[in-house]
Amino acid sequence: MEVLGIDIGGSGMKAAIVDLKTGEFIGKRKRFKTPQPATPEAMMKTVVKLQKHFDWSGSIGCGFPAAIIDGTVKTASNIDKSWIEKPLANMIRKATGCATRVMNDVDVAGLAEMRFGAGKDHGGTVLILALGTGIGSALFHNQQLMPNTELGHIQFKGDIAEAYAANSIRENEDLSWEVWGKRLNQYLVEVHKLFWPDLIILGGGVSKKFKKYEKYIDSRLNVIPAELKNHAGIVGAACQFL
Repeated sequence: MEVLGIDIGGSGMKAAIVDLKTGEFIGKRKRFKTPQPATPEAMMKTVVKLQKHFDWSGSIGCGFPAAIIDGTVKTASNIDKSWIEKPLANMIRKATGCATRVMNDVDVAGLAEMRFGAGKDHGGTVLILALGTGIGSALFHNQQLMPNTELGHIQFKGDIAEAYAANSIRENEDLSWEVWGKRLNQYLVEVHKLFWPDLIILGGGVSKKFKKYEKYIDSRLNVIPAELKNHAGIVGAACQFL
C-alpha cells in the first residue's frame, strides 16, 4: 500500500509517497516553507500544493505539531492560535478529496520508529523523545501508542523541562556537549521515575550526534538514538493507515 505522508512543522511542510511494506519513500520528498503566519487557511493551501506536486488521489496521513483528538486540533505552540478546535482531518479531506488521518507529529514519528526503526518488534514500554526546539514525546506499550503525551512540559527545575534540556537550549546558551548531556540525563532520570520504560529512543536532529553526549547518560536507562532521522515524520504519518 502507498500513502502520501505529510509532516507539518513550524518551519517546513514536507511530504513523500511512502511504501507501507518497507517504510521507504517512493521518489523524492518535497518541502515547502510553512507559511507565516501559520494560519489554517494558509497552511491548507500548502497541503493542496503538496498534493498537486505528487498528483495524488490516494490516502493522506498527516503529522501535526499539536495534540490531536478525533482529528481536531487541541493545542498550538509553534503554529497560529487560530488552529485550536479546528477539525484538521476534515479540512484536509475537503481540500484534497482524499481519505485522511491525522495525529500529533511526535506520535507519528514514534509509529515509524516502532514499525521500521529503533523500536522495531520491541515489546514492553518504549518512550520516544524528540529533542529539538522543545521536547516532544511518544509513549508506547507493547507497540500500542498512548497518544498526546506532553512530557517536555512536565515541571522541572522551576520551569517546564524543555526550557532546561531541549536542543534549542543547548544551541541558544552555547552549552558544551558535557553540560547539555548532563542536563538531558537529569531530565531522563526524572521521566524514567514516572514511567519506568524498558527503552528510551532519542529522536530529533540531535540524535545524529548521539556519540557526543552518550557518555553523560546513565547506562541503566537503556537509551538509544532513533534510526529514521528526518524521514520519521513522513513515514509515520503514512503509518496511520497500517
